[in-house]
Amino acid sequence: MSRLRRTLVRVERVLALAERLLGELAGEAADPRAFARYRAFRWDARRGRGRLLPIPEPLPFELGDLVGVERGVSRLVRNTEQFLLGLPSHHVLLHGERGTGKSSAVRGLLTRFGESGLRLVEVHRDDLLRLPEVLDALRGLPWRILLFADDLSFGEGEGGYRELKAALEGSLAAPPDNVRIVATSNRRHLLPERRSDNAAVRLDDDGELHLGEALEEKLALADRFGLVIAFYGFDQRTYLAIVEQYAKQAGLSLAGDALREQALRFALDRSSRSGRTARQFVDDLAGRLALEARRGQRD
Repeated sequence: MSRLRRTLVRVERVLALAERLLGELAGEAADPRAFARYRAFRWDARRGRGRLLPIPEPLPFELGDLVGVERGVSRLVRNTEQFLLGLPSHHVLLHGERGTGKSSAVRGLLTRFGESGLRLVEVHRDDLLRLPEVLDALRGLPWRILLFADDLSFGEGEGGYRELKAALEGSLAAPPDNVRIVATSNRRHLLPERRSDNAAVRLDDDGELHLGEALEEKLALADRFGLVIAFYGFDQRTYLAIVEQYAKQAGLSLAGDALREQALRFALDRSSRSGRTARQFVDDLAGRLALEARRGQRD
């Protein structure tokens, strides 16, 4: 009898494991209770059709900390407010130089509007092949969701491009009303542009310019974002203003010309004047000053 009982226990375990694996392979519907508890998610497609995994503590960011890109941030915030109120709103492409605050701006939307029902779902570029499944999982949820594709670009022939293009505009199945796609990229047109693409550009008999098919295809994806916002690189004055703001928030004792001189030297070594460089400099400076203080206490 005990042998039979042990056998039944093993069978139950095998059945439970099989049920769990089948559930993963078939995919899971989004749980509205999870969206009530968590504000950020990522799409996990490592096995089966994929599923939404909550991010318990998403990295916060205050939009007021972005300096030098206020106009672009203002347009992004306005579009998000329209989306939250159920008014006409756009899918968004943020493009520009690295380190200018594109990803931080999206994170800042969650910090500002999370209490108002905004949710963020991050999708990696390689998972865009599953974009129709992601959209189906989010359809009908009582939340306003930004589908976030960070640092987006495509090489020649890479997958996910056509799925994103169809989701933005052109598919018979429209994206859910409760979802907007927000992408960031260092490229304005998301695809590499080659000199040969311009070889097919021609003028007709009336002097009208016609682009070649390859170039038209590369412009088509970015054109399907209703709102395209450029984040341009910073001049020296703006870079130093960002440094001073971060240094003040960190409570650093170094200020004035000494702070600016070190900040410019740091930017020169990195060959970059960006918000990211300013943050890295202040973090580095804070660490060095703290270390010097501890050494002074020991001496």
